[in-house]
Amino acid sequence: MGIGDKISNAAEDLVGKAKEAVGDAKNDPGLEAEGKADQTEASAKKAGENVKDSAKNLKDGLTS
Repeated sequence: MGIGDKISNAAEDLVGKAKEAVGDAKNDPGLEAEGKADQTEASAKKAGENVKDSAKNLKDGLTS
């Protein structure tokens, strides 16, 4: 996974945390839920990155 994707996913997680915090502060459950959803999506993407990175590392180890 490219560094650009990792940065994008980290940014999405931070935006989600900000939305959740603002939603909590403004007593806006919809915005809070949207923030949590953004964080969940970013976490899923990060997990996918980890799987791809592990597979690449395994492949590189076997071909070296």
